[in-house]
Amino acid sequence: MNMDFLERLLSSVSRRARHRPGRQPGREASPDVPQLAAACDTLLTGSGGEASQILVAQRILNGYDGLQADDRRAFLAMLAERHGALPEAIHAAYAAYREHEDEASLQQLIEACEPPRQELLRRLNLCPGGTYELVKMRADLLGSLADAPQLAALDADFAHLFASWFNRGFLMLESIDWNTPAAVLEKLIEYEAVHEIRDWSDLRRRLDPEDRRCYAFFHPAIGDEPLIFVEVALCRGIPGNIQTLLAGGDEVAPEDADTAVFYSISNCQAGLKGISFGNFLIKQVVQELKRELPELDNFVTLSPVPGFAKWLEQRREAGECRLSPDNAACLDEAGWCDDAAAREALEPELLALAAHYLCEAKQRHGLPRDPVARFHLGNGASLHRLNWPADTSAKGCRQAHGLMVNYRYEPDRIEQNHEAFSREGSVVCTSEIRRHAKRAQPLLAAPVDA
Repeated sequence: MNMDFLERLLSSVSRRARHRPGRQPGREASPDVPQLAAACDTLLTGSGGEASQILVAQRILNGYDGLQADDRRAFLAMLAERHGALPEAIHAAYAAYREHEDEASLQQLIEACEPPRQELLRRLNLCPGGTYELVKMRADLLGSLADAPQLAALDADFAHLFASWFNRGFLMLESIDWNTPAAVLEKLIEYEAVHEIRDWSDLRRRLDPEDRRCYAFFHPAIGDEPLIFVEVALCRGIPGNIQTLLAGGDEVAPEDADTAVFYSISNCQAGLKGISFGNFLIKQVVQELKRELPELDNFVTLSPVPGFAKWLEQRREAGECRLSPDNAACLDEAGWCDDAAAREALEPELLALAAHYLCEAKQRHGLPRDPVARFHLGNGASLHRLNWPADTSAKGCRQAHGLMVNYRYEPDRIEQNHEAFSREGSVVCTSEIRRHAKRAQPLLAAPVDA
């Protein structure tokens, strides 16, 4: 059989099945979980040729796609329980390795320790579109983990395989602009996770002007589905307000810009949680921009601080933080947005506490409590500047009382900063931010940790 023809045929059928609006009367019913479990057993035995295995894999993935939520969870539980590593095989292989300590017995031990689930997932990946279907399957799994912790081992198998399938060597960096196919642009609107894209006009303001850029990673196995994308503005100087940046209007000629601002980074595939793309993306985009525009001096973010408001609320409720009475009342009522006097009074205390939060508030493992801080500092950026008020949207006020941060990426210092953060959890920041953090001490009733 012509395998190329078979793959094209199955891919076409799979696409039509995924996009059908609903199951039509008279169509063959989807297989139930026991039938899919039997098909998984068949696939694992490896019986039949390659074409036969592809057909079985396609039937399993299409069948899973047709299941309701409860049956999907039952299918995932079946994978976790039925296809785990066998303890007796591990013990036997380990005893053989202890006796011989040679490469052959080591290989047998490695094979015994690998759950058959991993080989099953590899075989499911054989069929056209299989990679993306497995990414969606893991998204379902992640949504069930809190209520079904027994699925954690299956999730570890997915993560192990995805780390190989989606390593940097397979990722393709693409520049996205207003002329990019609409199918991709629609996905930017759908996946934007930091600053909502309201409509096509809003998207055009972010892509069409000369001083705007957008870059995304794609993977050849999942077509026009982006994995992660970053939106960039070219500016004169380092901006400190997101509403002004998003509004646009005052375009800067690219050759006159001295700063590239990464103002929104969105992961697109929930099923790839924990697979790191952002560090590769930012570093490669810095290189691309430096090649295109050698005069750029600053590569910075304008980043949210999503954990700040919650942390401050918890510290105040615990009696570990004392704002002045007027500032406490003002912050609780959010009246500072439209009151210049209130903003002036709030600023010293809020910036001091924000600097303390970013530099000193830690998780149990000694890393910064704020997730965006962990991401950028872990990538080798430094904490450059606090901006307030920088995001007066409802979301910005709810998450961070309007605070935003510039993290700075200096190409010559990225690796040095990354090593300091990885080894010691060091927060590399400016002396101004350190001064702000020291001013927080009188406001803190007790040492603050996570």
